[in-house]
Amino acid sequence: MINKQISSIHEAVADIHDGATVMIGGFGEAGSPIELIHALIDQGAKNLTVINNNTGSGHVGLAALIENKRVAKMICSFPRTANSTVFPELYKSGNIELELVPQGTLAERIRAGGAGIPAFYTATSVGTPLCEGKEIRAINGRDYVLEYGLKADFSLIKCLKADRYGNLIYNKTARNFAPIMAMAATTAIVQTKEFVEIGDLDPEIIVTPGIFVDRVVIVANPLLESDLVKAERSYP
Repeated sequence: MINKQISSIHEAVADIHDGATVMIGGFGEAGSPIELIHALIDQGAKNLTVINNNTGSGHVGLAALIENKRVAKMICSFPRTANSTVFPELYKSGNIELELVPQGTLAERIRAGGAGIPAFYTATSVGTPLCEGKEIRAINGRDYVLEYGLKADFSLIKCLKADRYGNLIYNKTARNFAPIMAMAATTAIVQTKEFVEIGDLDPEIIVTPGIFVDRVVIVANPLLESDLVKAERSYP
């Protein structure tokens, strides 16, 4: 019997190893799997390469993972946002590496990685510092830069509902990068607000099929990053 349910968040992330590449879903707060990130902090893996849209806020979630010196490199689009102070300080002091990627290119690199496409050309970043050292090719009279697909050892994502097969649906735009990160990771780890029985999810509305999911753990009352930041909380 297929059953991808894991009993605890700590068990779900137990085998994430030092030096792993980890994709973490979320567009700021929306879709951020804070409980899984905090469990990863507790677990202790270090020298991670993390792929995310940003670098977190305050001193919780992804920002806390960075602050606890677990991340060696960030691949992201927005390394600095309104409430991000941890990453900018570490970056300025030379204690973390950054690969800056335009947001659309980041999404396509992840999607390509999950689809088995090793590389593609895009006009985005042509003529900017972000294309320095990359292959440029003229196609139909326009320059394009070569970008490579992204894959990861693990992905940490958040969904609204899941069944034991690992089929997922999300809360509106909180899905953001989660579906493609599930596809692009060797091991996709999901926290869900609710478990449902097989057949309760209409196949026509399933966003991420269970074939792309390896582990699902229930977090019935997920934390909200904005509430934690407002309360000036930190983790651990």
